[in-house]
Amino acid sequence: MENINLNEATIVDVREPLELLLGKIEGAINIPLGKVPDNLEKFKTLKKPLVLCCQSGNRSGQAVEFLAANGIENIHNGGGWKQVKNQL
Repeated sequence: MENINLNEATIVDVREPLELLLGKIEGAINIPLGKVPDNLEKFKTLKKPLVLCCQSGNRSGQAVEFLAANGIENIHNGGGWKQVKNQL
């Protein structure tokens, strides 16, 4: 994720809504991993770059792979949400 200004990026948290009770990034959009395919058109309209995060980086990595395979560009796996939050 080098050379990405997180303050200029759209941050998408792919954790489940209940997981957000443990903490979240202010201003991040929540689209759970299971709903990513249903929101493909929304991802196309979001301001780039997109930085996806979850608890550990596994689910956000899956989402990045899916989105890239479906033509979404300038997306990055930010890893765990705490890591992303600490970089803001």
